[in-house]
Formats: sequence, structure tokens, C-alpha cells
Amino acid sequence: MERTDPSAFLAGTVLVVPAFVTNRVLKRAYLQMQDPKTGVKSQPQKLVITTIPHAITGEDVVTWLANRYTIEAEEAWALGTMLVAFGYIYPLQDHKRLVIKPDTALYRFQTPYFWPAQQWPVEDTDYAIYLAKRNIRKKGVLEMHEQEQYNGLHKWMNHKWDFIVMQAKEQYRAGKERKKPDRAVFDCQERAYWVVHRPPVRHTHTLQGIPSRSPNISVKNPTIKPCIYFDWPRVKSSVSIGALVKYSVTCNKHDPFLAPCLPSNPWVTDDVTYWLLNMANVDIPTKMRVERWTFSFGELLSDPRGRDDFRLFLKKEFSGENLAFWEACEDLKWGTAATMNEKAQTFLARGAPRWINIDGKTMEVTVKGLKHPHRYVLDAAQTHIFMLMKKDSYGRYLKSPVFKDTQKRAIGPDQHRFRSVLCVSTVDILSGLSCPSPSMQRWKDFVIVRTVITLSPPPPFSSVSQLEANARKRRPSISPIIVRQQEKEERARMATSGPVDITQVMSKLSNKGKEVPPPKK
Repeated sequence: MERTDPSAFLAGTVLVVPAFVTNRVLKRAYLQMQDPKTGVKSQPQKLVITTIPHAITGEDVVTWLANRYTIEAEEAWALGTMLVAFGYIYPLQDHKRLVIKPDTALYRFQTPYFWPAQQWPVEDTDYAIYLAKRNIRKKGVLEMHEQEQYNGLHKWMNHKWDFIVMQAKEQYRAGKERKKPDRAVFDCQERAYWVVHRPPVRHTHTLQGIPSRSPNISVKNPTIKPCIYFDWPRVKSSVSIGALVKYSVTCNKHDPFLAPCLPSNPWVTDDVTYWLLNMANVDIPTKMRVERWTFSFGELLSDPRGRDDFRLFLKKEFSGENLAFWEACEDLKWGTAATMNEKAQTFLARGAPRWINIDGKTMEVTVKGLKHPHRYVLDAAQTHIFMLMKKDSYGRYLKSPVFKDTQKRAIGPDQHRFRSVLCVSTVDILSGLSCPSPSMQRWKDFVIVRTVITLSPPPPFSSVSQLEANARKRRPSISPIIVRQQEKEERARMATSGPVDITQVMSKLSNKGKEVPPPKK
């Protein structure tokens, strides 16, 4: 059997076939498919709102290959996939996956000018013109791999980039003069050509060999894809950096590491005014706290005082059940699951006292999940209510008299200004006192306790220089173990240095000998 017969080619056991042999086989199959009498029947097909002439379906291609070469459906699918992957047939819809789909997906026969058998040299300049033209058409929004190639070519061909942009604009202007069906067909042809010759980084280059096949493949659900492309969403670095800069500028003065705490830092000054002003349910909040509520809806809900203010606004609009349901879902996540049925009867049941308005699809998902309840069963409904409040109620709240009144009554504490301090040592205080006992003398000798006398409470440091000076003068405290050891040494020294009363010693010894042991029970 001749090796150029596609059926023999597929039935062979050769794993690596030269590209020219593969092109010869596929070209022969392609020409037979285009025969007007025995080939694949083509007809105009509607793609969205554009009618594409001479379109074929993937199901027709696979069926024709199976009948023409008397092969299995799996082999016909593999041969059709090779025709698409090598650029003889191009898809009209899914350009990222160069495979044949055995369904109603639309394809067209590629123009002979773009065949791989022509062996035209693939120039980087032509690819740069194509990307520049596509960049103009898409207004700067390219796919991930195309954007990387565009940036690389722009950097490498910077010396002639003006010429490339000029050619791209001329081709784009000429393309707009064509009819809409012809323009759509040419765009698909050109895109398929460059996907074959300039595949994404994660693709295997199609012209390097034959796509692998598996005997367990299914035509209805093919699992082997010679070109796999992961279209991960990615934001431009300029957009990400701009968002980061905007966030940093907005939250700069709210960061305690970058801005001072008002009125003072309680960890440095021992003044608890900052904590008292920022309690969870304080009556009058601070201006910086109210300002944080305008950053985002999540910032408002994370503050208990902000939630109370938002609840008052929703109560006036007769939609307080939305926030109540959101809080109930949070309580279900972090609390006990025993109240799940109670919450469902309160917010989700028909005729419930605080019934919430959610769409039918979300309600169906929630009701289905309540048959096997868990603590996250209300997540879909909670997300729906959250987005509803964020897009509708939150914007009106920021313009409402409730928020403006709270913003007007908010207080802005001034920074505390503390006076200088006077440090007096206990040694100085005890120097004029008598020391009636050895313990007082011992504390005078070994322990230094600083008594801070301030002219205005509380007792913080007045400045950074004063804080550094106090840190240099500070001495470490004595360990209690050393204090007890010194007490023992002091007792022993006093016992050896003082006179001994023999009468008292003998009386103690005699009393110790006369001690009567306690009676046994």
C-alpha cells in the first residue's frame, strides 16, 4: 500500500514522521476533500450576525474521512485534527485549540497561499506587522502570549518600528474597505496561520511532528489536544502598579506605622484615650474612622460602628433585612450550626417575617443545599445580598443625611503635648531617711526604683530625645534569686559579726529537747 494514503499512514506504527511526508499526506487528503462531487459539502453558515460563505462543520469532516478511507471514527478524528493543526483547515470560532470538534463547530478550507507546503519563510517583520494591526483593531487589548511577543518585537525592532506601524495601519485601512464577511474570513485565515507558525509558549509547535493519539480516545468527548492553551486572566503591570499606588496614597495616614496615632500611641505613652475613642460601639466615632468607611463597602461592614450606622440607613429605607441576613450568615460561619433552620425560616421561607429578595437560580441552589446543610450553605445567597447592597444601597448611603450627620458629628482628636518629666531616684528619697531595719538598708543599697513625677498626667515622654535619654539611664532590675541570696548572706554576716548570747542559745536548745511529739490517732 502506498505510504501517501492517509489510512495507511494512520495505521502505521511510525512514531516520528518527517514534516514533508506529513504535508504530502495531508495535502492529498485536503485536495480530495475539496472535490466538488465527492468532497465535503460546504454551504453558507451564519456566525453571530455575519454569514460566512463555504463553511463546513467538524462533524461533516470526521464523517467524510471515516467513509472515504474506511477507518474508525477515532482515526478520522485524529486525521482531522492533523489537518487543523497543520493549517489546512482553520476554525472560525475557537482559534486557541487547533483540534477538530466532531459537532457543529464551523471550519473553512485554508487558502493555498497559507499552506505549510508552500514553505514561505516566516519573517519576524511580518509577524510584528500582524500584531501591530491586531493591536490597533483591539485597541491595545491583546492576549497574554500575543502581548509578550508584541513587547519583545517592539524592543528588538525599535529601529524600524515606525515602518511596521505604518504598514499595519495601511493593512487595517484596506481591510475596512472589504465587505464584512470577507473581512471576517481573512482575519480568521491570518490568525490561524500565525497560531500555527508562532504558537504560544505552552504549545507544542505543530510542524515539528505528528500529534500523539491514543486508542482510548472518544470522538464525542476528545481528551487528546495537541495544542493546549491556558487563558489565565492577567492584568497589565501598569494597571496593577497604579492600583497599588492609589491604595497606598489613600491609606497612608491610616497606617499606624506610617502616621502617628491620635491623640497618642497608648503603647508608648500609657494613655488609653486612643483605645477609648476607637471602641467597637462608641457613640461618636472619629473622623479618620468615618473616612475609612468610604474606602470600600467591605471596610464599612468590618467596622461594628459603621454597621450600626448603615443599619439605621437601611431601616429608613425598609430594607434592613438584607444586612440582618448578611450578619446571620456570618454568625452561621463562625458560630454554631444549630440555628441554621431558624435562620432559613426567618429569611428564606415563604411568608417569612424578614424575607429577602433573591433571584430564582440562587434560591434554587440554596434550597438544594439545605437538604444537606453545612455552615457555608448560605454562601450563594449571602454573596447575592452583599453585591445588592454594594451596588445599590452603599452608594445611596454615602449621599444620605445619616452618613453626613455622622460625618459632621465625628471628632478629630488633637495630638497630646506632654511636658518634661523629673526623675527622682529612691536612693535620693531614702538618703534623708533613717534605716531602722536591715531590709530597708538592703533595698537602699541594691534596688533603684524610679519615681516619675509629672506636672500633668499621664506620664509619657515629652520627645524622642527625652525617650532616648531615659533609655540610656535605665538599669536592669535585679533578679529575685539574687535578692534572696543576698538576704541570706546578710543574715549570715550579721550573725557572725554581732555578739552571741549564750543564755538564749541554751534556752532554745533545752526547749527543743522538751518538745513533745503530737499524739498518734
